[in-house]
Amino acid sequence: MPSVLIPTPLRKLTNDLDLVQADGATIAEVFANLEKAFPGIQERICDDKGCIRRFVNVFVNGEDVRFLEETATPVHSNDEISIVPAIAGG
Repeated sequence: MPSVLIPTPLRKLTNDLDLVQADGATIAEVFANLEKAFPGIQERICDDKGCIRRFVNVFVNGEDVRFLEETATPVHSNDEISIVPAIAGG
């Protein structure tokens, strides 16, 4: 089952866990299963159309899914998915 690294701002939804497991063959399926386990997390990552929000970066084994197949990016049981919120400021 893929591992998902949870950023600090979302850990309140995962009972302060920084690493969780979520089954799925694609990023979209992993996010749907994350939502089942941790209600409210998917809406923080994806918009109402299921697309990854522009201020959230998602990586599979260090590769940005925006340059792969977005939420259709395949994942395997030993993959590591990182959710990284964008940081802005000045």
